[in-house]
Amino acid sequence: MPTPRFLPYQARWLNDTSRIKIYEKSRRIGFTYTQSFEDVNDCIAQPKYAVWFSSADLTAAAEYISYAEDWAKLHQRAAKCLGEIVIDEKKGVKAYVLEFKNGARIHALSSNPKAFRSKGGKVVLDEFAWHDDPDAMWKAARPCIMWGFPLRIGSTHNGKNSKFNHFIEEVKAGRLKWSLHTTPIQLAVEEGLADKILQRKLSLAERAAWLEEEHSNCDDEDTWQQEYCCQPTDSASAFLSYDEITACEDPAALMDDLSLVAGELMVGFDVARKRDLTVIDAVERYGGMCWLRKMIVMEKTKFAVQREALWDIMRHPKLRRACLDATGLGMQMGEETQDEFGKYRVEPITFTEQIKEELAYELRRKIEDKAIRIPPDFKLREDLHSVRKVTTASNHIRFDVTRAATDGHADRFWALALAVHAISNDAGPLHLASGGADQGRSVRGYDEPETGKFVLNNQKRNHRIERWPGY
Repeated sequence: MPTPRFLPYQARWLNDTSRIKIYEKSRRIGFTYTQSFEDVNDCIAQPKYAVWFSSADLTAAAEYISYAEDWAKLHQRAAKCLGEIVIDEKKGVKAYVLEFKNGARIHALSSNPKAFRSKGGKVVLDEFAWHDDPDAMWKAARPCIMWGFPLRIGSTHNGKNSKFNHFIEEVKAGRLKWSLHTTPIQLAVEEGLADKILQRKLSLAERAAWLEEEHSNCDDEDTWQQEYCCQPTDSASAFLSYDEITACEDPAALMDDLSLVAGELMVGFDVARKRDLTVIDAVERYGGMCWLRKMIVMEKTKFAVQREALWDIMRHPKLRRACLDATGLGMQMGEETQDEFGKYRVEPITFTEQIKEELAYELRRKIEDKAIRIPPDFKLREDLHSVRKVTTASNHIRFDVTRAATDGHADRFWALALAVHAISNDAGPLHLASGGADQGRSVRGYDEPETGKFVLNNQKRNHRIERWPGY
């Protein structure tokens, strides 16, 4: 085995002699490889020393022992792998054991809290956030180091509520006096990880391209943030789960040509100018199902261009209704579009927390009922998943967004929610109120494109038209 050449972040970990160290890290950056080097050195330096290594499963334990064997050979120190042996017959605990000539031993186990009972020595908890019962493991493992032995904890994140993330937060707040190391994938690549993987010196552009490829191949943002970027996510608080979203995905949803629309067309429009995205969604209601037929996404686009794109869809002969974000800078667009196409067709909506809650729940009902079909689009999926429902201290509902997961502020979510709102609040049967024989009769009509006025199917203009309650 050649002399090891540790990358800078690995060298920092090895050079840190703190009694308790904790490492939040990206996946596959060489933590187990590096930690096994430290543990072998400790065993060589101290006769009858004991190391207790625990990972999430026995395959990781076997990998660790393999690294340790290689380090022992490099040091030309006699060490014998005893294989998987029973170390506690009563409890049925097994471990991979590497025994050194000086009596020191390294024990590599799975995440079994029972294995640490009545043991003493150095403790290494690998992928601690992913242990089956981290609380029980901690209670069993922590007393092992009481006589001055070191403790090492390394893991990727597994949600904000994990025991591991609790430790990280306590260290950052200064309440735990442990040594903290953090290596996201970006830092690892900056310090040579991709170069080592590809076995050649990379340019900055090549490193960036390597990172982008890894990111794009992750499929979902939660995986990228937690497994690579040291950012715990909270999928449990997501308003829409990935399973719910993907169950509604259909490659046939989008249409290149909206002239093929057979049902009624609804539009949702979420406006932005500089920071976020403008999104126009055209949804077809057909055969009891809603289909997202067109999704137009614009960034830092002039309002005149946005208006033309919106109005081009509004002129569609199947257009039934549109709901527009008229909050702040969207107010003028809402007024102009309503003047152009009629107030019965266009509903400008000013976002408040109460209205956002109504919009969000309407969309969720469609998705939970699998009554909507959307394209399998990565950014749309992440936007839908990025919305979090938060209850404030005053017991009010607020909808927040994990902006890091998207390129806007869940703009695709709100555009789709507005389109669904247009469907849910579409003017259905109308009530005909008159003093004659027609009083109380349900009739239908339509919005006249040229004037924006509502016209009865029977063309009787002398009746007063009222909407049924709930429409």
